[in-house]
Amino acid sequence: MSKPVSICIIGSGYVGLVAAVCFAEMGHRVICVDNDEARVKTLREGGVPIYEEHLPELLAKHRGRAVEFTTELAAAVDESEAIFIAVGTPQGTSGAADLSYVEAVVAQIARSIKAYKVIVEKSTVPVYTNEWICRVLNRHGVNSQLYDVVSNPEFLREGSAIIDFLHPNRIVVGAGNERSANLLRRIYEPLTEGSYYAQPGALAGACGIGATAPLLVTSAQSAELIKHASNAFLALKISFINAVANLAEAVDADIEDIAAGMGLDSRIGPKFLRAGLGYGGSCFPKDVAAFHWVAQKCGVDFQLLEEIRRINETQKEVFFNKVLSALWTLRGKRLAALGLAYKGDTDDVRESPAIDIIRKLLSAGATVTAYDPAAMGRAQEVLPAAENLAYASDIYEASKDADAVLILTDWKEFATIDLVRLIKAVRFPIVIDGRNLYQPQQMLDHGFTYVSVGRPTHYHAQEGKPSKLAV
Repeated sequence: MSKPVSICIIGSGYVGLVAAVCFAEMGHRVICVDNDEARVKTLREGGVPIYEEHLPELLAKHRGRAVEFTTELAAAVDESEAIFIAVGTPQGTSGAADLSYVEAVVAQIARSIKAYKVIVEKSTVPVYTNEWICRVLNRHGVNSQLYDVVSNPEFLREGSAIIDFLHPNRIVVGAGNERSANLLRRIYEPLTEGSYYAQPGALAGACGIGATAPLLVTSAQSAELIKHASNAFLALKISFINAVANLAEAVDADIEDIAAGMGLDSRIGPKFLRAGLGYGGSCFPKDVAAFHWVAQKCGVDFQLLEEIRRINETQKEVFFNKVLSALWTLRGKRLAALGLAYKGDTDDVRESPAIDIIRKLLSAGATVTAYDPAAMGRAQEVLPAAENLAYASDIYEASKDADAVLILTDWKEFATIDLVRLIKAVRFPIVIDGRNLYQPQQMLDHGFTYVSVGRPTHYHAQEGKPSKLAV
């Protein structure tokens, strides 16, 4: 690397914390700022506030050396060449992103700038946020010669965010001039030139010395739209395959075969063609809504975005009806819910389809015992234990005397259940799989009736197929 860069990251949430340790891993010096004193104290003392592979190791490696945590924004800004804004942009009631946290941080930065800084949007923000940041800085009397504002959207997947950051399939920089673009090139040089991949202990991934990360420089507006358009398109693929799954099920086809056939087309690809309960998390629901809001404000009739959202919401109803169809009535039934996070390899329960489905089951009179390898603590904050809801310590405790076992999250652990042990634990051998983790014949061979998404239901011989009037 030509020269390390001193970096300030404002916000120690998911994006900020991952960026901080990864920039440190690349050789830069990072100050991570947060106004949450308790969180800063936890990070300083060695705590890891989010569940993410490789994060504990990188925090232990760089904490107090290349990364420090503080609540003092002014000092951090003064010591840094680049200031990354990584604060939350939650969805407002209108669907628009709430940028009040971004504005508040920019106002604080304005009071602290004494020399030239590059201010980088790292939070997911709508188009023209770059322009508004400049306007706020100007309103606070900051000389326009003392700053440039750059958009550098993140493309991280929860559960693999560290590897995604260090082995990106693209780095997007929305800059208005070469001076600011060149600083971002310096920051990412270990990835674009390959020096990071040559160092001992570098985390392995898709990139390497001979296959470095591409960096694309665009306008700020293009970079801002790239982020929202990318997430909306991935959400589109998920909603599309779920809509096809419902059609496949209606004609006794198999969505797994259909998705495999589609994914072999290089123009389509296999990723995000997994039928299931729909998307959730902190990004896709918020970004689809914000992108739709931006389109409406700009006079563009982007109805496809509303249909993506509608299909996603409908998919939870489809699964709920599968449970109802398998059990006839839900009042008084005991159900095992395997999974609380919105997807595997994360403890994030924001907009989780699993949480929404459990709420519907409880409202219908069922008793639910839930288990998740990582997300039970966060789930209990939004769905506390009650008379008809309990949390178990493992799969088999959750399944004890259950009328049916529901698979709601695609954890690897749930794809390797000991089916012999499971059938001994349950009251009735019924598995309703919202993530298609099993082959139907495997379940039949172990004595289960197996209900999945986009595939015919497979009834064990003793169970028998019910008539449609019984549904």
